[in-house]
Amino acid sequence: MKHKFAAQLYTLRNELQQDFPGVLRKLKEMGWEAVQIDGLFGYKAEEIAAVLKETGLKAAGMHISLDRMNNELKSVLREADLFGTTDFFCHYLEEDYQNIEGYKRAKRELLEVARKVSPLGYRVGYHNHDFEFKTEIAGEYALTYLLKPEGNQFIIPEIDTYWVKKGGEDPLEYIKKYPHRMPILHFKDMTNDDRQYFAEVGTGSINFEPILQWGEANGVEYYCVEQDYCPGSPFDSLETSLRNLEKMAKKLGL
Repeated sequence: MKHKFAAQLYTLRNELQQDFPGVLRKLKEMGWEAVQIDGLFGYKAEEIAAVLKETGLKAAGMHISLDRMNNELKSVLREADLFGTTDFFCHYLEEDYQNIEGYKRAKRELLEVARKVSPLGYRVGYHNHDFEFKTEIAGEYALTYLLKPEGNQFIIPEIDTYWVKKGGEDPLEYIKKYPHRMPILHFKDMTNDDRQYFAEVGTGSINFEPILQWGEANGVEYYCVEQDYCPGSPFDSLETSLRNLEKMAKKLGL
């Protein structure tokens, strides 16, 4: 299942500014087979798409702002086509959205984008943080509200294990709400100490083995590793996470 492990490029945002193509080539050399796009850092989409083709790296979706979805949808779809993906996720809601009315507006806007592009084969999703667990709408978390279907329309969940735990919930129990609805799952570990900080996958307090087993039984296509901040080189952190995931997969016979 190694082909399902993807590196979220936000982890390498500083390195991408210097040499985006070089970062992709290095990730391929490290053993990654997929990446998730998170901005172009001044490079042309055609150039990045060419390096993906050269290396054989697959695109495990894209992180896109809600503003771009609303105002630059044609360009977003063009980038998705160039990168060979059908999936794009709202990666963050600005502070003015982080309230009851804001979440309702965000859901309306995301569903409207989904209505436009779903018939064309694209999937529109949402990536969570912990702040969606701090607001309740009709007795449920704002995140649960955002992901609840309306008729036959719904927003694709891209649940982040670290942020669910940071929000006070158990990552495995929370993702169980979305069987066969989550093509990409975000893997991020949390330190075992009181800091509750970002950690390499397999070194912290989250047990990823049952999450992997659940994902394989419920249609997860990519397990995307993201580490917002790393103690040293983000390449070293990503390598540690990848090797640990490979060991887990082997242990579980996946």
